[in-house]
Amino acid sequence: MKTILEALYRGQLHPDEAIVPSHPEYRRLSRQMVVQTEQWRDRLGEEAFRELEEYFDLCDSVNSMHVEAAFLHGFRLGANLMIEVSSKREEWLQDATAGLS
Repeated sequence: MKTILEALYRGQLHPDEAIVPSHPEYRRLSRQMVVQTEQWRDRLGEEAFRELEEYFDLCDSVNSMHVEAAFLHGFRLGANLMIEVSSKREEWLQDATAGLS
């Protein structure tokens, strides 16, 4: 069995492609977006709608950059938390065993 680290190294790990929000409203809102997108396409016509899609693509790019930065920040925070916790382990063990003698 491969480790997570091996899969990451080999480019076989794509968490961004596997994430589906578990919020109860997610699917309903997604369907609503599809319906409204088609309504806007009908109202605006192909040329204006194409320009609107280009704008949405820009918004998606900015949002993706924000999500990536948030992921990196959260991962670093979690890793630093683990380092901090493990580096204080000996102190904790000493404090915990001090009351036993």
